[in-house]
Amino acid sequence: MQTLFTILILAAAASLLWPRRGLLARWRETLRLEERSRREDALKHILKREANGETPTLEGIAGALQISTNTAAALLGELELGGLISYDEGAPRLRPPGRELAVHVVRAHRLWESYLADATGVAEAEWHGLAERQEHLLSQQQAKELAAQLGHPTHDPHGDAIPDEQGDLNADAGQPLNKVPLHSPVLLTHIEDEPDAIYAQLAAQGLRPGMKAVVVEKSPHGIRFRADGAEHVLSPLHANNVFCAPLPEVSVEQLFAEEYLAGLKRGERARVVGLTPACRGAERRRLLDLGFVPGSVIEVDMASPMGDPVAYRVRGATIALRREQAGLVRIARQQELAA
Repeated sequence: MQTLFTILILAAAASLLWPRRGLLARWRETLRLEERSRREDALKHILKREANGETPTLEGIAGALQISTNTAAALLGELELGGLISYDEGAPRLRPPGRELAVHVVRAHRLWESYLADATGVAEAEWHGLAERQEHLLSQQQAKELAAQLGHPTHDPHGDAIPDEQGDLNADAGQPLNKVPLHSPVLLTHIEDEPDAIYAQLAAQGLRPGMKAVVVEKSPHGIRFRADGAEHVLSPLHANNVFCAPLPEVSVEQLFAEEYLAGLKRGERARVVGLTPACRGAERRRLLDLGFVPGSVIEVDMASPMGDPVAYRVRGATIALRREQAGLVRIARQQELAA
């Protein structure tokens, strides 16, 4: 009995203290990764502020990393001692080694989001969180190989430019939806994915880069706009995280004339014109494989009691789509079906 007890004690000690594989070693490695991630997140925040012509602040870094200002100050002190940042009139500025590391982290993040969007079936709401972890694990060589695997994408699924290996970070494209004039057609260019709570609500409304939109009403309490055939209402806070670029070649009349599968009713028949630019990656391939290709004739087969999802008849098959998915299919209506 004493021998068995001794063996158990030794086994427990080994599992705790075993070099590189014991619990203590793994705990230390986890702490090292967390510390490195925090340093890289601070550099990334400074890089993004500089790219957008803004001055990084101690309070901004503390808020972005969800740490106290005292902890943020100590973190910036470490980065300064490490030669990664310097101070210019009291504001932290990236030095060349810090800029190189920050650009790599941003590049790794956006490449990983592109991978999740284009090569996996991972839900859109999970892309950012998974990429936040993976960005600290990818080496420069792994990022290079991933870019080649994806065909060297220039933008991630949120519309952010992916810097190349030697490049710098470009400013966010477009202007916030808050600043868009009434009745001026725009293209959604970027959906800001931070903070998570706001991004989750924007994603839940199906807003994506590549959508054509027009603001139809503004008030201090919200902005009402039409995007790819569907109407949305956002608070000014949420609208500030949606960026747009002008569409001078498109008129408001043309935008309102475009029709989408989500608006097709029972008894109506339509022809598929194509998928919108907002439909990409695995979702685009799936819809094309299911027969939602230009020229296909489609009609509503049945709808769920709540009206979402809806089953459509296309190329002899019945396919159920959520309203958000149906909104990615442009259509041209044909004559109504005979009763």
